[in-house]
Amino acid sequence: MNAESQLRREICRVGRSLFERGYAHATAGNISARLADGFLITPTDACLGFLEPDRLAKVGEDGVQQSGDRASKTLALHRRIYAAESGAACIVHTHSTHLVSLSLAGVWSPDDIVPPITPYYVMKVGHVPLIPYRRPGDPAVGDLVADKIHAMRAQGTPIRAVMLERLGPNVWHDSPSAAMATLEELEETARLWLMTVPKPAPLSAAALEELRVRFGASW
Repeated sequence: MNAESQLRREICRVGRSLFERGYAHATAGNISARLADGFLITPTDACLGFLEPDRLAKVGEDGVQQSGDRASKTLALHRRIYAAESGAACIVHTHSTHLVSLSLAGVWSPDDIVPPITPYYVMKVGHVPLIPYRRPGDPAVGDLVADKIHAMRAQGTPIRAVMLERLGPNVWHDSPSAAMATLEELEETARLWLMTVPKPAPLSAAALEELRVRFGASW
């Protein structure tokens, strides 16, 4: 089995896992991965729980589809993220319940949708800015996300996720399984934040500095 075939199977495994555990529903969400000569992305209106390796869309570096079912309408956004973040090898987007709920109820701040309330959120996720609402597939979203990636890197706090207001998170990492794990940590932190009353205080400046020094946390 070659590398592309393995990657296709891994995308389907991750999609099924997210769907079966309630992180994705219906035909909402998509997954893509970077290839040496282009990208793989889940088809438009596909359910992440029932993906088939041979039906994933393959597109060239120019965005022109080469094979598979019709590519997700979010392809343009994914390509902008890959162009802005060289370390991104996979992107996962879902309409995760607690994260969407958070964006409806009101995020902690535009640059951090939830505060740093747990060490693993700081270590595994980091800052997650809010991207103001645009209709699904709007090409302007790609510009907003790319600008945010560049701005956060310039201030020394690179990001691996953004939250699209009313739609859900886009998370990227160096493999499908790593992107999935990051999305899980992000969704669970949103759930903790929404369900905890009174709201917990963020970790102290000293605690955050210890996480930076000991674990290389980007915060």
